[in-house]
Amino acid sequence: MPHPISRVTIFDLDGTLTWHDSFLRFILGYLRLNPLRILRSWHLPAVLLRYFIGGVDRGLLKQSVIQIFMRGDSRDEIDSWAREFAARVVKHGCRPAALSALEKHREAGDFLVLLSASPSLYVPRIADLLRVDRVICTNVAFDGDILRGDLTTPNRRGEEKSRCLAGLRLEFPAATFTAYGNSASDLPHLRAVDHAVLVNAAAFARHQAKRSNISTAEWT
Repeated sequence: MPHPISRVTIFDLDGTLTWHDSFLRFILGYLRLNPLRILRSWHLPAVLLRYFIGGVDRGLLKQSVIQIFMRGDSRDEIDSWAREFAARVVKHGCRPAALSALEKHREAGDFLVLLSASPSLYVPRIADLLRVDRVICTNVAFDGDILRGDLTTPNRRGEEKSRCLAGLRLEFPAATFTAYGNSASDLPHLRAVDHAVLVNAAAFARHQAKRSNISTAEWT
């Protein structure tokens, strides 16, 4: 019989494992490879305006950006850039202290989960290179091999991460859970695990973490 999972450790991606946001860099890199896609950007100001006045949320903003610049492109074309991008992120874009923490949890036998609001266009590629056991991210739809671009899951941010955590707890009811995040939006699921660390966070998030007895750290 397989050994039951006794420890599950959840890592956020952007700003926790990585130095920077990955989504914008993924899109900009794709545009460098496909410069004519910039002609589609006339839609973007209206989308951004709606976001800033509260007409669309982060999930719809993400969906809109993907559809403006990538909709109709082939899975192979997108995945070619995703493989290159993921390799760059893991080699140059991750914090050494974060990779060290990931490796310590791996050596301890933890079941490793990458839980990210970033899209499935590239996050699973990063997860493969980091050798985590499970990836949960914001899924993006294809129509066969052609990108449609709409989100097929909720944006994996804020309370949605708490719902993902609840699902993991049902799957591993006997496990102790540890989680790492970097922003105030990560605090809901950090409050719900057995051991939590908020890393590289802004002052407001650190203050909120302290009120919830969540440890803080600076990873370089």
